[in-house]
Parts: sequence; structure tokens; C-alpha cells
Amino acid sequence: MKQREQYEHWQGLTRGRSRRDVLKAVGAAGVVGLAGCSGGDGGDGGSDGGDGGSDGGSGGDGATPTASLGDSMTIFHAGSLAPPFSEAESQFEDQYDVDVTREAKGSVASTQKITQQGRSTDVLGVSDFRLIRNRILPDYGDWYAIFTTNSMSIQYREDSPGAGDIAKDNWWEVLTRDDVTIGHSDPAVDPGGYRAVMTQQLGAEEFDGERLYDEATYRKLRENSTVPTGTETNLEGQLKSGELDYVFYYQSISSTADLPFIDLQAEVDLSKATSDYAEHYAKAEVETDSGTFVGAPIAYGLTVPGVAEAPGRGAQWVEYFATEAGRTILENQGLVPVDPIVVPASSEDAVPDRVLDVASSKSALGPLEL
Repeated sequence: MKQREQYEHWQGLTRGRSRRDVLKAVGAAGVVGLAGCSGGDGGDGGSDGGDGGSDGGSGGDGATPTASLGDSMTIFHAGSLAPPFSEAESQFEDQYDVDVTREAKGSVASTQKITQQGRSTDVLGVSDFRLIRNRILPDYGDWYAIFTTNSMSIQYREDSPGAGDIAKDNWWEVLTRDDVTIGHSDPAVDPGGYRAVMTQQLGAEEFDGERLYDEATYRKLRENSTVPTGTETNLEGQLKSGELDYVFYYQSISSTADLPFIDLQAEVDLSKATSDYAEHYAKAEVETDSGTFVGAPIAYGLTVPGVAEAPGRGAQWVEYFATEAGRTILENQGLVPVDPIVVPASSEDAVPDRVLDVASSKSALGPLEL
């Protein structure tokens, strides 16, 4: 139910037509002799572009021939994208006759592979699109797409201390008990980590005149919290082994695992992209060795970096997650697809045609500056 509500919420923000829809509409109008048609809310509608089967590369002309695309590609991506990307991999390989190599790591660390280690990848997928906007553009890339979203949750075992007492309206009371150990990923390398801290911070901040708990409760939550080795993909095993009693991570992971979990209040789960919620989320701030991060609604980003060796393949991967097949995979793995995917209007000229054809071009996505 929560996933459907989130989907409808983000659908409202992205309402409009992709350029592909606009081109189809213009073509249909031409058949019946109509004139003067214009593009939709977010579409380009102005340049000639190919359909979803074009072999567009990293530029906007979509003219890269199939032979130049290469027979292999590399993807760096967030740990929380491992389930959907793994499911998509075999279908994509069969469709395009290409070998896909993926590396899952925290989004901050994945970005640093490009900016600090000088490595090449054909796709970068992150759980916080701002990492691309602020750290990849303009030196290591020209554009990005927002393609899915998520929310924060708490997962636990049936025999975790206090498991029989915990509920959505008292989770902080259970998690501040002396015998409880809370885990989350490293905020310095993983947005899931700094968002876990933000979730705890926001519970002590007023929203609409009320707050979930006081500052002392927040401090106790932090005292009970630890950062074990690994990213969010390792937390489930540590939870099952008893090393951790509760973990803060994404709802997509919680909802697809065979463990009980708690959906959190909208004022702390970072799911709502409205002005009021975004202003509230921005009260949270986490300082790390890799930078300071400010709270915002969760939105995932994809890009084909300028260092890509097979940029056409990268564009195909981005396009795939704007199709029904890609959206179905995201939904099956507990994520909330953004339909159509959104690209910044400011970098529209750099977006490959095959991506632009299935995207809505916007200057903002609700309260999110693009």
C-alpha cells in the first residue's frame, strides 16, 4: 500500500509527456492533416529523434552505429540497486547481446571511483541524484536522469529485543532500550547511512507543531547505533546473525526480505517530495569525511559519465528503466519508479536521443532543484 501511495505521489510530480509521446502525437496529427501541435509539459518536442530502438550514444544526435557500441559494458551502482539491476541484467544482455559487469558499492564510494580513482564506467547509478549533480557534473559528465525513489524503514528479527512491543507509533521507545543494538551503513560512503542518521535527527524536529520525541531520545538512538562493516547489502546478514537487533535501511530492501519491518512516518522517512516536507527534511544535516549532506526527498539518479567506453550501451541501460519492463523490475524489488524519467532541462542538449525520447525535461521535480 505504501509503495502505491508513493508511486501516485511521484506520478503527480512527473505528470507530462515524454518526447517519444510528443513525436507520436505529432505523427498522428500529420496523418489526419492537423497542424500547429506543440509538445507536452516536459518533452522536448523540437528536435528530430529516433524511437526506442535507435542506437544513440553519449551525444544527442543518436547516430552512433551499433558496431561502435561494443560487446561489453560496466556499471557502478548503489548497493540498494543491486536487486533490480541483477534482475535486469540477463534480460538486457539477451536483448542487446552485450556482457554486463556490475560493481555494487555505496553511492558516494561509487562516485569516487570516477572522480578520485580515475576509473571508467558506462553507467553510474546512485541512490541520491545530487551526487551526480554536484560531484559528476560538469567535469565527469553532462546529464543525468531521475528514475526511481524509495523511503527509509526499520527491519528486525522476530526475536530482536523488544520485537513484541515495537510498532510504527513507538519504535523510538524500543530502540532506545539499553539492550538494543541498531545498525546502519557508513554515512561517509553510502546515502543509506547518512539517511539513517537523518531519520533519527528528524524525529526530534518539529513538523506541523509536533515532534516524535525529544533531543535526549535522539541522543540515545545515536548511542545505540553502530556502523558495521559493509553497505546496506551486508546489513541483512548481520541482522539475521544477531550481530544487530535493528537496522535502518531502505523500504525496498525491507519489503523484499523475509523479516519483519516498520514503515516510518512521512516526516522522517524522506519519501515526500512536497515543499513542506522538503523544508522539514532539510533540517537534517550529517557531516562526514566525504562531505556534509543535507536532508531531502529520496530520488535515485542514473548517468552515462563522460569517461564511458561504451556510452551507447549506457544510454540503452538508462532507457531500459524508462520502459514497462524496467519499471516492473523496480516495482518488483520494492522501489517506486518515476514515470516518465526526468532529465534536467538545463542539460537537455547533452541527453542521448534514446533517453530524451522517453524522458520528461524539467527544471525542477517538485521541490527538488535539478
